[in-house]
Amino acid sequence: MASQATHDAQHESFRQYLPDLNTPRFQAIAENDAYGHAQELLEHHRPPWLYGLYVHWRKLFKEPFKGVTSDGTVQPNLFQLRDEGVPISAITANANAIISQLSPEQTTRTLLHIDSPEWRSWSNPEFLVSDKGIRLDEITPSLRESVFTLLKTTLSPEGYEKARAAMRINHFLGELVNAPKVMNEHSYNFVLFGVPATDRPWGFSFYGHHLCLSVFLYKTQIVVSPWFTGAEPNIIDDGPFKGTRILHEEERLGLELMQSLGPEDKHRATVYELMKDPKMPRGRWNHDDQRHLCGAYRDNRVVPYEGIIVGTLLSAQQDLVRGILFQYLLYLPPRSRELKIQDCVGRFGETYFSWIGGSGDADPFYYRIQSPVVLVEFDHHSGVFLNNAEPAKFHIHTLLRTPNAGDYGFALRNQIGPAVEQAYVWEE
Repeated sequence: MASQATHDAQHESFRQYLPDLNTPRFQAIAENDAYGHAQELLEHHRPPWLYGLYVHWRKLFKEPFKGVTSDGTVQPNLFQLRDEGVPISAITANANAIISQLSPEQTTRTLLHIDSPEWRSWSNPEFLVSDKGIRLDEITPSLRESVFTLLKTTLSPEGYEKARAAMRINHFLGELVNAPKVMNEHSYNFVLFGVPATDRPWGFSFYGHHLCLSVFLYKTQIVVSPWFTGAEPNIIDDGPFKGTRILHEEERLGLELMQSLGPEDKHRATVYELMKDPKMPRGRWNHDDQRHLCGAYRDNRVVPYEGIIVGTLLSAQQDLVRGILFQYLLYLPPRSRELKIQDCVGRFGETYFSWIGGSGDADPFYYRIQSPVVLVEFDHHSGVFLNNAEPAKFHIHTLLRTPNAGDYGFALRNQIGPAVEQAYVWEE
């Protein structure tokens, strides 16, 4: 196992990969705000590889929602309506406090129909390719604080702190590369779907660079899925938030699990030995998602099971899987998290753990845990703003999907019935 000192040395090493800010790329981003930066992509097609990916995203967006599956067929009856103890009255009151402060123009941009396809138009890059709702760095401090209050009431205390840490690390990156108008603590958009209520379905989206949360609420039940959380670097080593660090537990537990496997199991779990392996089929790696399969706009992706079955592992190894899932379900309030972990554990016999890369203490890696009711991915990335050409442990992407139409609460909404929803939507 890697020592704490080893981990610290790995994470501090990002300083040797700071970019040259005198290059045209960084001079351009320093001069632009978020809208000018997006214009570079959407109108001038720079960078070309990301514009190509964006065009592909928009094609995917036109597909009707089906959900992530393992074989193209949605398994029915996996998710039930239930009491998860969510403080829906307080959450609803906080959402209404936001609404009360919106201008007419903000209202039009921010309050969307519960059936709006814009639920699905979130993305992780810093380019503002889906400009909707209110943007936290453009609104009054009072309205911004109301959005934070809603997040704090909705998420678990530790989940809220993780989200705020991701935002602060994004600000830190903006300072490192002289792009504070594009990447800062408040460069995130907020949108409401449906009408906030204690007895009707509704939700919200909160998204920006390295933090995207899709939240569905119905009575005392919550779905936070899909979500994306990343960091480059994943630690702040200077300034008022020095010591802030995220995603290291997901990294530690995943590596501990892989290192605990015997040779046979380790071989079965390893899908590819190299992070960009020549054996990968075309499309298995792309410039933005790299090894991720279920990132932005991949709502209908077919992801076949790979690796080893968690139910065949030793009890201590299954405990490590529980620990990983606990971290990935951290955004949920405690009772909801507990119930969803029970759902996951109940399907360990059909849960797969797969791995890409090496498993030495210093090796970058990717892993996925996938079952009918959850899919989580972890990936060490090469540099986007830092200039490390190879994946490094200080640039991490993580995400969670709920397969079989569980994302965005769709599987639950199908049980609520259209009469309830249609009776309670924003008037056009």
